Amino acid sequence: MKICYVTEMGFMGKIPRDYPMMRTEQAWPCALEADCFPYNHIPTDKYDLALCVIPKKNVSDWMANTTFDKMRTYADKIAIMQEGPQWCFQDYSLVEQIWYYNTIRQADILFTHNEIDRTYYEGITGHPDVRLLPTLMIEDSIKDLPEVDRKGVMIGGNFVSWYGGFDSFLVASELEEPIHSPQMGRRQEGESQLGITQLPYMNWVEWIKELNKYKYAVHLMRTHAAGTFALNCAYLGIPCIGYEGLDTQQLCHPNTTIKVGDLPEARKIIRNLKEDKEFYQECSIVAKQNYKNYYHENQFNTTWKKQFKVS
Repeated sequence: MKICYVTEMGFMGKIPRDYPMMRTEQAWPCALEADCFPYNHIPTDKYDLALCVIPKKNVSDWMANTTFDKMRTYADKIAIMQEGPQWCFQDYSLVEQIWYYNTIRQADILFTHNEIDRTYYEGITGHPDVRLLPTLMIEDSIKDLPEVDRKGVMIGGNFVSWYGGFDSFLVASELEEPIHSPQMGRRQEGESQLGITQLPYMNWVEWIKELNKYKYAVHLMRTHAAGTFALNCAYLGIPCIGYEGLDTQQLCHPNTTIKVGDLPEARKIIRNLKEDKEFYQECSIVAKQNYKNYYHENQFNTTWKKQFKVS
């Protein structure tokens, strides 16, 4: 099956397996051996499927440069992949929201991050073919990580509503251990004054190597999307406390998944992780095993082939 991957990234060609910025949006085309190109490029090759990611921002440029009429000149089928949370498009202008709604209804396939998203897009569009495209890691550059004496807590985001960093910080503080966080684009001034060590910007490979140093993870992010933080933790066997509704969290970390807003339960779980070594070990083993069962690249490829009936 010949696939092209159409995004705003500006990347041309195939993503190599040792690509250092291998976030999930690069992992998909890498595993699928897809040809990547920007939305305003018209390729000369023909493809069985164009997998498109409409951006969270700058959608006006996409509207001006991309139409399905153009895309159908080089692709037999068009699939649109959800970008960001299911409600993200409602931050567009009204004209852009209507354009987005009409556009996704024209696609042959809609792909979503989570089961709850699949239900949502079925509901708003009535589309007959809405599927999951699971979050993915390409492991080539992060295999054989060294054994380390893990310490401290990693929280998954900054102090804004998008990430819920304040909530994660409060729960992580239960342990009285060093708290670290990545620097994201929405970082608030003064976060480090709370005693949080903020990591410098890292590429994906560097991030995984750094995350491997921490014993606990908390990511109380109500904004559900690809769920890469929970998945990265599962790969490493780090128990992660997070909210239900996010597939990578509830599938990989069933013992540390809570209802949205249930901070008393989150506080109880993180104390148990520290005080009960057997509970910690169980959560770690389950996370690693469920990563392999649900999200390993082999499982991704098997699911993809079944969906499209290719050998």
